[in-house]
Amino acid sequence: MFYKRHGLPEVDEIVLCKVTQIFPNSVFVDILEFNHSGMVHISEVSPGRIRNLRDFVSIGRQIVCKVLKIDRERGHIDLSLRRVNSNQRMEKLDEIKQELKAEGLISNLAKKLKQPTEKLYLEITEKVFKSYSHLYLCFKDVVSEEVDLEKLGLRKELAVELTTAILDKFKPDKIFLRGEIKMHTFAADGVDKIRTALLNVKKISSTIHLVYLGAGRFKFFIEDVDYKPAEKNLLKVTEIIEAFNDKVSTASCEREKAEG
Repeated sequence: MFYKRHGLPEVDEIVLCKVTQIFPNSVFVDILEFNHSGMVHISEVSPGRIRNLRDFVSIGRQIVCKVLKIDRERGHIDLSLRRVNSNQRMEKLDEIKQELKAEGLISNLAKKLKQPTEKLYLEITEKVFKSYSHLYLCFKDVVSEEVDLEKLGLRKELAVELTTAILDKFKPDKIFLRGEIKMHTFAADGVDKIRTALLNVKKISSTIHLVYLGAGRFKFFIEDVDYKPAEKNLLKVTEIIEAFNDKVSTASCEREKAEG
């Protein structure tokens, strides 16, 4: 991994570490993002009594820790393993995974351009890191067309090649919200009323798809790259369907529960 940060981490920051030494009452690690070492006291490895630290950690194992205390004069960093919750651990590991993916993209591009990988990495990050903390965050903005690499400072030829590679490798994963709409009416213009409501649903967004199931039942799918806009569109669908209800008409919109 090329990614390194200057200086020291901040107190309470979540960091990725690699175990280097294990003693009876402490574990020493390398903090991979900072090129610094740190120490995890036995009391900060796991709740409860620990008889043998090697039951919890091993040399070479990567662990996610929380920064507890920093002695900036001596450069000593105290860490905790037990104070990192599952969400924090998953977020940090996903962050590292995404950054490694971005670095792999640059490595492949370097081969294509017949350039040393580290040289190309430094050329790109020299510009990117002025605006972003991580490569993958920049690459996501390239995919969403929120940033232009040439305007960010990269030479035109490299900006074009890198943008093409990013759009190929960083395609966002799509998420789906599913559910069922039920509509019944005794109104004289009932058919037109149902048709109008469904057309209004479709007008909300091109990410919404409807499938007729029969007997006033319709399956809906909301396809997007992010849950936030998908949830907003689902709310709009629900509002339209609820507005269908009156003295002679009933309608409901039920979201399908996610598996697992």
